[in-house]
Amino acid sequence: MLVPSDGVSNNSGKLVAALEQFYSEQVAKRKIIVNKRVEEVVQVAHDLMKHVEAQEPRCLSTLTQAGGRWEGLHIHSPNEYQVTIYLNQMGEFNLVDDGTVPGSAVLKLSDGRKRSMSLWVEFITASGYLSSRKMRARFQTLVAQAVEKSQYRDQLRMVGGTSEVRVRIRDTYTLDLVLAFKCYGIWPRSAAHWPELSLPWPGVELAAEVKMSGFTLVSRDCSHLAREKDKDKQEAAITAEGDTWVMVFTEAEDRLLTQGCRKKCLSILKTLRDRHLDLPGNPVGSFVLKTLVLYECEKHPHEWEWDTISLGDRINGILLQLISCLLCRRCPHYFLPQVDLFRGIPRQSLVQAASQAWRLTRDLLTRSEYLQQC
Repeated sequence: MLVPSDGVSNNSGKLVAALEQFYSEQVAKRKIIVNKRVEEVVQVAHDLMKHVEAQEPRCLSTLTQAGGRWEGLHIHSPNEYQVTIYLNQMGEFNLVDDGTVPGSAVLKLSDGRKRSMSLWVEFITASGYLSSRKMRARFQTLVAQAVEKSQYRDQLRMVGGTSEVRVRIRDTYTLDLVLAFKCYGIWPRSAAHWPELSLPWPGVELAAEVKMSGFTLVSRDCSHLAREKDKDKQEAAITAEGDTWVMVFTEAEDRLLTQGCRKKCLSILKTLRDRHLDLPGNPVGSFVLKTLVLYECEKHPHEWEWDTISLGDRINGILLQLISCLLCRRCPHYFLPQVDLFRGIPRQSLVQAASQAWRLTRDLLTRSEYLQQC
């Protein structure tokens, strides 16, 4: 819990009505734009992975449609998309979650297993760790070659200056391709404290269901998470992060937001973010908003507090919490509070975002007609 729940004032019925109208009009427009772009993103991803698979059969496309949704596709904003490629054969590695790099874990070759017998032999370090950085570098090379061969090559270009596998589509939006291992039915030691027994939400049954959904290890650059103050230790930590895999809890988070107007609340916040908080340095990403919605669920654990009539209160509460986090320059990850979501973001960007978020909150509180002008 980040700030007292009594810091949120009651909202009038006018604000709730205005938010409902905003949801039915502006949020709906955002969804239409996103859905059109998703069609192109999926076509590009399938085409690129076809060429990647021809060169590297261990990297098979796992982007499939189920229940009207694309499994492995994540929408960060109308201009940012991510496709996760799930890999096989993790069983020969042990998960080591010792907190060396906060929010990350390493995969170490099981005792008795020879490095030469592994499917991923060339990516295993002398110490027996499966190197996230080595696999990402190889994958980046393969995707760059795929871009040159793609039927969409005139519309694509690789984004340079980063170790991430990132493709720009028509110079309009970005597609990240991310390698990952899915960890079903297990829960990381770093998140063992969750849920706090003193809190009534999410409850024993839902918490057990969430933990069974497991988490995902993704190959991302996490050098900014290395936090040692000593220079030698800092360099060692940055070196170590190349072998680590970032822990992601997308399925767990989504399960927690299924009831009441939680998803509607998040959709409204994302649309407001696109219009008012899309700032240089991206201090307020969609994941920050999702995290704050989860904290708001803890502060307001009863289902009646997530009825549509309370939508205005929840939006205001989350925006006020966002301002508080920006001013404190810290936003803890929901499952891994030792991870600061603002780490690596310039102070000036956070200050600018706090000022902009306050103007947005003030206008929502004082002028219900403001949403019609957004």
